[in-house]
Amino acid sequence: MSDNELEKLRKENEDLKKQIEKFKVLKDNQKKGMTTKASKGNPVSRPAWGYKFEGKKLIPGEHSYQVQEVFHDFLNKDDSLTKLAKKYGFSVNGLKKILSNYTYIGKVKFDGQIHQGSHQALISSTLFNHVQNKLEKLGIKKNG
Repeated sequence: MSDNELEKLRKENEDLKKQIEKFKVLKDNQKKGMTTKASKGNPVSRPAWGYKFEGKKLIPGEHSYQVQEVFHDFLNKDDSLTKLAKKYGFSVNGLKKILSNYTYIGKVKFDGQIHQGSHQALISSTLFNHVQNKLEKLGIKKNG
């Protein structure tokens, strides 16, 4: 390899390092923005099932009345997750995400932190906690 080719590769390498550093800064800035948003009680992702956005505000949506039903069915029936998921048209993983989603008790979870949300809860924290206990007792791994 000639000195000219080697110098060209070194320059490309330096340029790539600079680009990677720019991406890291952008990623850090985006995460800071999302953390700030979550700490103010605002969602940082699409609305959970049962909610919708009205402007930037999270409000109960078309399926909000079914959220409590899903939680009660899981807690009070001995149906498998597969059977319950089919009943509501979810995948098993989708159902597990719903059953462990803090949004339903008026909270926002982001980056391992749980914040008080600015939206209406669809279920009580008591019902949510009973469901979490049953998931744990059954050895069901939660998503997210």
